[in-house]
Amino acid sequence: MARGHQKLQSQQKNAKKQAEAKKSKGHDQKAAAQAALVFTCTVCRTQMPDPKTFKQHFESKHPKSLMPLELVDVVA
Repeated sequence: MARGHQKLQSQQKNAKKQAEAKKSKGHDQKAAAQAALVFTCTVCRTQMPDPKTFKQHFESKHPKSLMPLELVDVVA
């Protein structure tokens, strides 16, 4: 077991390491990706990032369904 000054140094080193780990963990890629998926297909509930992709998805996956009004004027 560490005693005295060595123990204090060890605790300071560990605190510094914990702070760096917490700081580097700040950016969450899953949350950022989920926030980018704004459009949701009304038929299959698949999420897409932009209207162009949404329209392509709808035309290829659901050709018999009526296209939502928000996609009618989107240029593919």
